Amino acid sequence: MIFRKATVADMEGIFRVRFSVLENRLADPSAVTPAMCEEMLLEKGGGWVCEAEGQVVGFAMVDLTNSCVWALFVDPLYEKKGIGKKLHDLMVDWSFAQGQSKLWLTTDPGTRAETFYRKAGWVETGKAKNGELRFELDRS
Repeated sequence: MIFRKATVADMEGIFRVRFSVLENRLADPSAVTPAMCEEMLLEKGGGWVCEAEGQVVGFAMVDLTNSCVWALFVDPLYEKKGIGKKLHDLMVDWSFAQGQSKLWLTTDPGTRAETFYRKAGWVETGKAKNGELRFELDRS
């Protein structure tokens, strides 16, 4: 497996992974567009992908303008192989190296993502208006 910074050329693979997940699915697939992902990669933050067998099997994106994790998803066929953890660590380490002191994210309650973030040291700080749990991670 190869882990590297994401590029605009990865967009097709990123969207394939995003729409393949079984949890935290998009209620409205048109809510996230290639233009939004491109802006995240080129202007607002950064992204990383994991490639296996020549295709994107996981990705993570962070929005530095809002200090938030924008996405972290792994193809269901590649789950439980450490991909999510490695992408998470690359994204978080890079964000803190860019000067972020705290990051936040939201995720659905009762999901594997909730468990994943708790294990990674994120602290629940409340609920978002849409019912998702809000987590924060301090640089320290």
